Amino acid sequence: MGLIKIFSGEEILAITLKEKLEEAAITVVIRNNNQANVLPSIATTKPVELFIQEIDFGKASPVIEEFRLSI
Repeated sequence: MGLIKIFSGEEILAITLKEKLEEAAITVVIRNNNQANVLPSIATTKPVELFIQEIDFGKASPVIEEFRLSI
């Protein structure tokens, strides 16, 4: 069993989805590769990624779908 990526996008959306999944008792791993103040002159941000355990995907799927329809 391993981790699967379920979301990649803006941080505010990632946090919202993470909270919804945690309400459904699903553990979420967040990966944020944005490094603040490293190169302030470059205005590029990388997407925030969310991962869950493969075994939780069946339980997470309805939550993810509801979230996708709400944005």
